[in-house]
Amino acid sequence: MCRNIKTLHHFEPPATDEEIAASALQFVRKVSGMRKPSKANTEAFDRAVAEITAITRRLVLEELVGRGEPRDREAMAEAARERGRKRDARMRAKIEAESA
Repeated sequence: MCRNIKTLHHFEPPATDEEIAASALQFVRKVSGMRKPSKANTEAFDRAVAEITAITRRLVLEELVGRGEPRDREAMAEAARERGRKRDARMRAKIEAESA
């Protein structure tokens, strides 16, 4: 459930409101244990997402100070894809070794 919570600080261009809201939603889903709240909990759930979005926006875009050059989104995405390819290759090798 938390795979969509991504590092948002110190990127060029800065994190978008959509990215911050998506991370806030994933956080609330994780801590509440609910993917979709019941009607009785929808108002509290939505309010929590909105509050965490605002707090995260302030923290990431206004208060945190980065050192060095901002991270490149595409380079980070490519590094993640490469980690995934390596993990996939390891898992395939493990499965092939077990079946041999």
